[in-house]
Amino acid sequence: MKSWLPVPNPIAFKIFGLEIRWYAIMLVLGIVAGVIVMYIRAPKYGVEPRDRVLDFMLWVVPIGTIGCRVYYVIFQWDQYKDNFWSVFEIWKGGIAIHGGLIFGITTAVLLVRHWKQSPLKWLDLVAPGLALAQSIGRWGNYFNSEAHGRPTTLPWAIEVDGELVHPTFLYAAIWDFLLFLLLIWIEKSGRRKFDGQLIITHLIVYSFGRFWNEGLRTDNLMIGNLRQAQVISVIIFVCGIALYIFLSKKAKRKAQTAADIGDAETLPDRRPDAEVDPETGSD
Repeated sequence: MKSWLPVPNPIAFKIFGLEIRWYAIMLVLGIVAGVIVMYIRAPKYGVEPRDRVLDFMLWVVPIGTIGCRVYYVIFQWDQYKDNFWSVFEIWKGGIAIHGGLIFGITTAVLLVRHWKQSPLKWLDLVAPGLALAQSIGRWGNYFNSEAHGRPTTLPWAIEVDGELVHPTFLYAAIWDFLLFLLLIWIEKSGRRKFDGQLIITHLIVYSFGRFWNEGLRTDNLMIGNLRQAQVISVIIFVCGIALYIFLSKKAKRKAQTAADIGDAETLPDRRPDAEVDPETGSD
């Protein structure tokens, strides 16, 4: 049995002796695609001028990327402690999306609050593009022959180090792309009922898929004897469900209050001193 995908060369090309890796190219393509999705949708969220999206990303992307690397290095410190400078060799792989989410979302919230705008609305603007960027970026794992699963004889297995394994990068890429389509559908169908709905849906659905996919991988970061990504995914999933319910109920109460006020404003004046038409009985 042969792999349906060829064993990749991690080096795309060289410029003046500098190796340009497919991993880096896929990450950049993912970020660019995510920014484009945000830029197109910005007016729907009251972001004017659209260039404010670029200002936003110039802060969130670098800090989020640092978070991805810091998170990974913390859990793989034994790999880096004897060669500290290798910590900065991010182009060789070794990032964790949970670190990027923590650093990136924190930066986004602080930045948008500084602009005196709604963080939840901005995070909803981010959510679909983030899912698309994750989907594209996962192909970087393929070119680095990393983040793969355990051995399998399934027809879609890929070859890593002479062994056929689960293409967990592909499972994640497909899941993230379906998540992107789901978020766009929620938005376009008018099912987005409150600020924060898209980003919370992203976190819930992503965490569900990540928990399952992590069970197939062999290169997991660990917290003791537990896979840290699965632990974090469970925490995010549960908190996300709770926050979704809370914000949904809050939005419904707000809508009901607005409706009650509107109904009150349309009622006829029934003050004691209001004049009544003797024929119709109306004011």
